[in-house]
Amino acid sequence: QVQLVESGGGLVQAGGSLRLSCAASGIIVSIYAMGWYRQAPGKQRELVADITSGGKTNYADSVKGRFTISRDNAKNMVYLQMNSLKPEDTAVYYCNYRSWNSAGWGQGTQVTVSS
Repeated sequence: QVQLVESGGGLVQAGGSLRLSCAASGIIVSIYAMGWYRQAPGKQRELVADITSGGKTNYADSVKGRFTISRDNAKNMVYLQMNSLKPEDTAVYYCNYRSWNSAGWGQGTQVTVSS
């Protein structure tokens, strides 16, 4: 059974930093595309960043230069380092895995950025 558990969310002032963690079980993160998505109230879930099995990364324009996605294969974990946070980054952040025939989500972690 696949399980993704996010942690590291919280309340931070604008300009601050947070690091989100995604602990995976039931899958090997190094062989899947792994991503971070977010959903703000009243808005659709959107891609923040993802990393392919080959290590190629991709970012939403709104977070380029501020966020960094990374993967620790030994720990089977994925991270999202978020710097220079803005109030518009406030959302529930979800970890995601996907392959050609499967996909799944974590339960999400709340990030709130105060101005």
